[in-house]
Amino acid sequence: MSKQKMIQNPILRGFNPDPNIVRVEDDYYIVTSTFEWFPGYQIHHSKDLVNWQLINRPLDRVSQLDMRGVPDSCGVWAPCLTHHEGVFYLLYCNVKSFNGDWKDTPNYLVTATDINGPWSEPTFLNASGFDSSLFHDDDGKSYFVNMLMDHRNGKFFGGVVLQEFCKEEKKLVGKIHHIFEGTKHGRTEGPHIYKRNGWYYLLTAEGGTSYEHCVTLARSRSVLGPYEVHPENPIITAKYNPEAYLQKLGHGDLVETQDGDWYAVFLTGRPLTELGRCITGRESAIEKVEWRDDDWLYLAHGGNIAREFVEAPDLPEHTFEQTRSYIEFNDQALDINFQSLRIPMTSDWVNTTERKGYLRLYGRESLSSCFEQSMIARRVQAHETMASTCLEFEPQNFQQMAGLVCYYNTFHYHYLHVFGDDFGEYSGRKFLTILTCDNHVTTQPNVDPIEITGCEKVYLKAEFFGANLQFYYALSQQGNGHGGWQKIGPILEGSILSDDYVEHGETRFHPCFTGAFYGLACQDLSGQKLHADFDYFEYHEKETDS
Repeated sequence: MSKQKMIQNPILRGFNPDPNIVRVEDDYYIVTSTFEWFPGYQIHHSKDLVNWQLINRPLDRVSQLDMRGVPDSCGVWAPCLTHHEGVFYLLYCNVKSFNGDWKDTPNYLVTATDINGPWSEPTFLNASGFDSSLFHDDDGKSYFVNMLMDHRNGKFFGGVVLQEFCKEEKKLVGKIHHIFEGTKHGRTEGPHIYKRNGWYYLLTAEGGTSYEHCVTLARSRSVLGPYEVHPENPIITAKYNPEAYLQKLGHGDLVETQDGDWYAVFLTGRPLTELGRCITGRESAIEKVEWRDDDWLYLAHGGNIAREFVEAPDLPEHTFEQTRSYIEFNDQALDINFQSLRIPMTSDWVNTTERKGYLRLYGRESLSSCFEQSMIARRVQAHETMASTCLEFEPQNFQQMAGLVCYYNTFHYHYLHVFGDDFGEYSGRKFLTILTCDNHVTTQPNVDPIEITGCEKVYLKAEFFGANLQFYYALSQQGNGHGGWQKIGPILEGSILSDDYVEHGETRFHPCFTGAFYGLACQDLSGQKLHADFDYFEYHEKETDS
């Protein structure tokens, strides 16, 4: 007897929330939220639900996604990807503001006939709320659903609304129907509709996006309702099991395999401590589900808790080439794991062509800017990781900086960087130091700047050990590695780079939905656009978090 194949959760590690899944023949695609990171959305591909590969980010030009100036954790929220009669439909919301009673949440549609694009120019649909999705009924009609924003008396979550979508004209038509108020768990969002055995099923996310998060289900004989609630709601949650490995379970979607098996994908988080902070952000997990004789959906293993290891479908194994851990900047195209903030990576500020084998960044605005940062970054995807680089940079003043940053948002980061000086006895000298920004307050955490004047190269490294973050530097390369690493500064609190920390600060009414990143950055606050050159970027995970 062959050994049962297993899927290990999370299937998409490190800041990959709000999963939406679709199967097209033998191919599975999951699209996840990216918020202020550009290009917008991540699409992962699988053929066996076990192995996944990041293949593209569809919102790759400003005409589709203009995020200049959007606040942290705004930008593109929960996606919906469907496939109907040879066409991929991708819905997205480009959130412009989210403070106070007023929320600006315009919803758009782009289409493609190939998952890798090109994707069309956007069509505006509505702005009444976020988390929109499309349902293609078997009678040829399609419907657009979204949660309804209700600003009155601080209500916020106004239930779920539905309107018919005309595929030929790519617009909403007819009356708007309010189809669902939500359940006692509250904060109803993330609606998806499915049809089976004459029932319309409405899957929703409720309870918020943290430890009260859950997946709930309702059904009706009519797409317009009324919808009755599942007798054992929520069907997926960890809110009653704080000791569970996978927490924050919610915001889900369903898929049927070629063989008739069903799986749910959903948001999750892996806290460092029980109900603690999640430096890897909100991730994506999977569970096997089953339809029972009462025409309701249940987790196949019983209960409502998701497991670390899940039975895989009986599909041929399909593996992908492993992500490169050591990146040399010899190719014109950057590694797919890098993203920028809010704006495209254009050659006027980031390129590998002006100096062969190096990444060149032209210094622009500060790390607190929501407009034109010069930073590229990749996700922290495990609890123990390391990132390193080699920097060549000749600053002339204290406003010119470059280095390695551990970043959450514009007011939470730790930055190991080189800077210059141009005053008095320090004129023409170069230094290395650390800056920490915590809730808008920038400090230099118990470290005196180290003078590195005359050093052409400096090696920079950061290591996460759970909540602990340690920076290192070296001034020479030894052997095949970068020996001679010396600690710089004390052990820092790395878990401030998490939703859980940020949402409990003074800005607790602002959304906090991303995760920790390792980034390469350059600033020139003088406006002279001095450049920095990076020789390589290395990222390693030190354990599997099992």
